[in-house]
Amino acid sequence: MPQKKIAFIFLLLNSIFLNYTFAQKINEVDKIVAKYPKNFATTEKLAERIEKDFNSDYDKARAIYSWMAFNIKYDFNAFLNPPRTQGFSYSTEAEKQRKIKQINDNLIEKTFKSQKAVCEGFTALYQHLTSLVGLKCEIIRGDSKISVRDIGRKTTSSNHAWNMVLIDKKWVLVDVTWGQGYYDSSKGRMVADFSSIYFDTDPDYFFAKHFPDSGSYLGNRLSKEDFLDGPLIYNKTIEFDYKIKSPESGLIEVKRGDKITFEIKNVSKSNQVFYLNKYNKPVKVQNSKEKRGGLEFQILYDANVGEYITIFIDTNSIVSFKIVSK
Repeated sequence: MPQKKIAFIFLLLNSIFLNYTFAQKINEVDKIVAKYPKNFATTEKLAERIEKDFNSDYDKARAIYSWMAFNIKYDFNAFLNPPRTQGFSYSTEAEKQRKIKQINDNLIEKTFKSQKAVCEGFTALYQHLTSLVGLKCEIIRGDSKISVRDIGRKTTSSNHAWNMVLIDKKWVLVDVTWGQGYYDSSKGRMVADFSSIYFDTDPDYFFAKHFPDSGSYLGNRLSKEDFLDGPLIYNKTIEFDYKIKSPESGLIEVKRGDKITFEIKNVSKSNQVFYLNKYNKPVKVQNSKEKRGGLEFQILYDANVGEYITIFIDTNSIVSFKIVSK
């Protein structure tokens, strides 16, 4: 899969500007795993430790996610300078499969030993570790929506990978790559910042930011139009279950003087709500009203509003829209 994709660059560069905050609630599984050694001699030793400490399949899958997110870092240098695609020749299908397996095994070993990878390494290692504790796991490749520039994009591209793991007859969505941290453009380096929200993510949130190459999830077709034209949501949106009710589209067609109505669930007047104008200055939302378990408010589209509107709640970026001027 191509690694040098502009979409992920936008994620990294926008993570600071749009105030991504990755610190998450740590559950009991995470607390136990946080005390594990940073290094294990083999993947089998790590799997044995997890099987010893946890009984349920759910906790085992979470423990693998947590250990990887705590210890495996995104390899930004490899992202910028991807190695050449490794080709090989074969004479039979069996030989082809053996060579593919060897390449995958090498990727797993390299990720585990070096403790750094891009998404392909994260997903391969997660699949391998879950298999060692007896769980079925798949690698899914597809598109990622991580920048305001992705709103209204015309086509999808294969620029990311994630996992699905089968737990108690239910497929659980997992993205370990996005759970381990973020890129700090002001410091020019990756920052370790564990996030729990990409383990067992609600599909509605997950597919607002991921679109599989197959275009389907568990046999159900997903809407490419909804993915491409939908608003951009952020980590805190998922963490606090801020459901964006209005506008439904990420593309807002307005003319100067129009008022844009927004409605977000699980927000109240006790929260500070604002947006940034085109001069990057915060503008506090006025005249908001509580409605159906959320908050409704309006923003006047005037000369101070830029190409995008990003709504913030208590300093955290929650949702972005693209303005299409009539």
